[in-house]
Amino acid sequence: GISDISPELRVRFTSPHPKDYPPELLSIMSERDNVCKSLHMPAQSGSNAVLEGMRRGYTREAYIDLIHNVRDIIPDVSISTDIITGFCGETEQDHQDTVDLMETVKYDQAFMFAYSMREKTHAHRQMKDDVPKDVKNRRLNDIIQSFRRNVAVINETREVGRLRLVLVEGFSRKSTVDRPTLQGRTDQNKRVVFPLTELLHWQDIQQNNI
Repeated sequence: GISDISPELRVRFTSPHPKDYPPELLSIMSERDNVCKSLHMPAQSGSNAVLEGMRRGYTREAYIDLIHNVRDIIPDVSISTDIITGFCGETEQDHQDTVDLMETVKYDQAFMFAYSMREKTHAHRQMKDDVPKDVKNRRLNDIIQSFRRNVAVINETREVGRLRLVLVEGFSRKSTVDRPTLQGRTDQNKRVVFPLTELLHWQDIQQNNI
């Protein structure tokens, strides 16, 4: 596979459907240091009724089981997701099921949106966009607040004080001539900004150990 080309190569697996996680893939991610430990697992909703309306092809329970399986095999994995709130016919209980999913999974990153009907889709042909805009926005805010609470705890407990391998992408947006800073991403796909002097110091250590 691609990860066999070079141990220095970083391989990142992105955006599959939740059903496309064979055990072989998870085992490779766990065993190979150059396969990044991050997965994008788009849930879309925590409600079975909404998932059925979206024609997602899986249930809330199956999705949570997959999350547990992934974390059992890859303990240091980071998980991101997509969440849409206010889908056609979404009730308050459906919404609470999604908030509960956020609290259960505790994502490292999430892309959260209020539903907006698109033409030429099943929902456009068969359903009614019947959740008021103000309700969509309120529910979206609930989802965002849940995510922010959990990710703050995750970063505090898992990341602060921990040494991480970072793939440097270049100078950060706020880098200056006087205070040059670099940016990159960890294997968990988390953005890191650090002074150029830290990289130079690390290179000196590496050269002295040769």
